[in-house]
Amino acid sequence: MDRRMPIGIQSFEKFHLDGFVYVDKTAYVHRLAQEGVPVFLSRPRRFGKSLLVSTLRAYFEGRRELFAGLEIEQLEAEAAEVEDRVSWVTRPVFHLDFNGADYTREGGLEAKLDELLADFEESWSVKRRSDAPGPRFQRLLAVAHRESGHRAAVLVDEYDKPLLDSMEDPVLEERNRATLKGFFSVLKGADDHLRFALLTGVTKFSKVSIFSDLNQLRDVSLERDYAAVCGITEPELLVAFGPELNALAAQLGVDADGCLGALRERYDGYCFHPDGPGSDIERHGRCVYNPFSLVSALQSRRLGSYWFESGTLTFLVRRMRETGLDPKRLTDGSIYADEERLSDYRADDPDSVPLMYQAGYLTIRDANPRTGRYVLAVPTARCATDWRRACCPHGRPATPSCAAPTCSACSTTWRPATARACATCWRRCSPAFPTLAPTTPSRTTSRPSYGWSSRYSGATSPARCARLEGGPT
Repeated sequence: MDRRMPIGIQSFEKFHLDGFVYVDKTAYVHRLAQEGVPVFLSRPRRFGKSLLVSTLRAYFEGRRELFAGLEIEQLEAEAAEVEDRVSWVTRPVFHLDFNGADYTREGGLEAKLDELLADFEESWSVKRRSDAPGPRFQRLLAVAHRESGHRAAVLVDEYDKPLLDSMEDPVLEERNRATLKGFFSVLKGADDHLRFALLTGVTKFSKVSIFSDLNQLRDVSLERDYAAVCGITEPELLVAFGPELNALAAQLGVDADGCLGALRERYDGYCFHPDGPGSDIERHGRCVYNPFSLVSALQSRRLGSYWFESGTLTFLVRRMRETGLDPKRLTDGSIYADEERLSDYRADDPDSVPLMYQAGYLTIRDANPRTGRYVLAVPTARCATDWRRACCPHGRPATPSCAAPTCSACSTTWRPATARACATCWRRCSPAFPTLAPTTPSRTTSRPSYGWSSRYSGATSPARCARLEGGPT
């Protein structure tokens, strides 16, 4: 009988009650819970942030029965004995999940905050005295502390979704930014009522005041101790998914090593700490697999681009085109960054690299510990192929050009021996190449072929290229 695979499961309670395969990450949960300051964690979408938040919620609610047999059970018992305290204390938990709302319309963020706070006020029998979300939240924290006798845990899931969703509208984005500023700034003043706070998201927006007002906020996104808090390491894969690995190997017609190699090539390689391949990253299993793609492949017994196909930020594709970032640089090791550049993202910054890294489309390939400089690249070869398709979905992302070195739509350098262009890029680039037009598509493909060959690389103008090829002039 096939086991239940946890695709899209974000509730820790559901894992326990419904018998889904679970990779034990509770040691990280216990370590996080002992942090004495608010914590920020950035990870790509579908990497398990929501499950991590749900697990922390169960821990702070004292739901010991959900953790039976997991690593945290012993860790909590040992900590309680050393610290001379009661284990599995039930605390007030304020779980703020910013998923499931429309932030592209005016007032969407305010409506979501009002919905969340109204539920908390009903749970704690707090009468609403203000319309401003910040003061309402601050009062809730104080009442919960007084009524329960314990300081609260605040868990924020996808704090940046209102900002990412409104990026196309600068006015709305600024309004959402100001709303978040007023709301989260109360955490600093409510420190006496807080036991723990965690904020998760895809990006760390440097100008949002939760990072300036909360000067004690600890960003663990690039810390070694939390490098594998989300994602699946290879040791975890071998321990938790042995039967599924064997089934996939049989389906592919390869042995176990061949199956593992195919999975590595497609889904491994995500690094969230300065150590690059060749250091102890591989020996300690700190390089992680994409969990959504890996589990999807094990369930369907087919190798596919599950994570990339589940949703690509169209904003990123357009930003790559606008900034002229050549897709070839995603794989050739020519993108460099330091920790400060990777940790902060500004919406008005034309540099697309920080957001691409935080969103999971770039990862750390190598590092210089002396200078703190990182070499970035796509996590896997398959991810590079997916990016090229996203940048030019109708064909190979290169347009023949004698007048310009790159396609103005795809920002890809033209190499005459392999030049092709899709209809989309043709229309966007046609002002630069007014005399060129695609030839009739071949019988074997629906993509228009431009028929360029290397023998015309010395042509001096687009018109001359067209005449030599026999195309329209």
